[in-house]
Amino acid sequence: MNSCNLKAYAKINLGLDVIGRREDGYHEVRMVMQTVNLYDRLFIKEIEKDAIIIKTDKRFLPVNESNIIYKAAVIMKETFGLKGGLFFDLKKNIPVAAGMAGGSADAAATMVGLNNMFRLGQPMSRLMELGVRAGADVPYCIMRGTALAEGIGEKLTRLDPLPECQILVAKPPVNVSTASVYKRLVLENAVHPDIDGMVESLSRGDLSGVTSRFGNVLEQVTEPDHPIITEYKDLMREMGAENAMMSGSGPTVFGIFTDKDKAGDTGTVLKERYPAAQVYLTRPFNMRKHSH
Repeated sequence: MNSCNLKAYAKINLGLDVIGRREDGYHEVRMVMQTVNLYDRLFIKEIEKDAIIIKTDKRFLPVNESNIIYKAAVIMKETFGLKGGLFFDLKKNIPVAAGMAGGSADAAATMVGLNNMFRLGQPMSRLMELGVRAGADVPYCIMRGTALAEGIGEKLTRLDPLPECQILVAKPPVNVSTASVYKRLVLENAVHPDIDGMVESLSRGDLSGVTSRFGNVLEQVTEPDHPIITEYKDLMREMGAENAMMSGSGPTVFGIFTDKDKAGDTGTVLKERYPAAQVYLTRPFNMRKHSH
C-alpha cells in the first residue's frame, strides 16, 4: 500500500495589515508571510476500508470531519475521484491556536502528499486553488517561503527571501480565536504598517529594513486582552532582538535576532520567567534551499 511522510511547516507574519471588511464578512488583508523551520509531521497511508481515519498525539485535537486534514482529504478525494480510504497520523509540534497556521500547514501537507502518493501530477497552482476551500492560509502553506498575501490571503506573490537570521518564537499559555479578533477590529484607528517598504527591503536583502517596519494591526485587539504579549515583546527587545511582534491574530510572539547566542539566552530567560510558555528557536525556511 502507498504511503508518505511529510513535514508541515509553520508561518509567521512579518507584517499584517487589514485594509477593509468585505460584504461576505471576510477581511481584505495585505500581509508579508514567512515560513519558519518549525513543523508538524504527517504520515499518510492508503487503507482498504473506505474511510478517513485521523490519529494525533494531542488529545484535544478533533479527529473527525471538523479536523482541517479531513476537509483537505475530502476535497482531494472528490476532485480527483480517489478510491479507497486514508489513514493520517499527525505528530503536532506547532503550537495550536497560536497565529502560526498550524492547521493550515497540516491541510497543505495533506494535499501535497496525496498529489504525490496518487501521482496526480497537479501543479502547485492547482493545489493552491483547491486549498483555499479548506482555509484562507492553506494556499500560502502549499507555496511556502516569503510571500505577499492579498485579498483574503489567497492572492499570493512570491518575494525575495528573508535574510538568514534567528527567530525566537514564544506562545503564552492563552488561546485566541481568530474570528473574534477580526470581529472586534476597529479599522478607523488602525496604525497601518509599511508593507510596501518591507517588500522593498526584502528585495535589497536588508534585514533591519524589514524589522524596523514590523507592524500587525491585530495587536491592537489582542494585546490589551493579554498584556503578557507586551511583556514577551519587551523582554525580547531588551535582550537584543532587532524587533519583536505578535504573529497573526496571536497570541504567539516572535523576535528576530542576528546573534544566535542572544536568541538562545533570551529563550532561556523567557522559560525561566514564564514556565508555561512554549518557546522555540528556529530560523527562516526559504524555498531556494528546500523543496517539498
